[in-house]
Amino acid sequence: MILHRLEQYTIKRPQEVLIVKIEIEGDADEIAIFKGFSSSLMRPTAFDPDVPVLPNTAKIIEIDRLLSPYNPTEPRYIQQGLTWEMMQELLTELGL
Repeated sequence: MILHRLEQYTIKRPQEVLIVKIEIEGDADEIAIFKGFSSSLMRPTAFDPDVPVLPNTAKIIEIDRLLSPYNPTEPRYIQQGLTWEMMQELLTELGL
């Protein structure tokens, strides 16, 4: 449900991209979420939308909010280093 809430956030705020830094069984990953779609920036993303990019076993390290379009060489940050708890406040404000 976490991924779904984050995807819904980007649908309601299409001018933003979320970069979610996670850890899955000791391995680091980064997920970009934009306009309701998620993709791993560090490992292959499954073509099947039913295969979660953010598994339930993942630990969220931090979330960055950026202006879209996302350019990895020149990111335009709105906020950096949000914890899951901080992000939940934003989600709640949007009714998610």
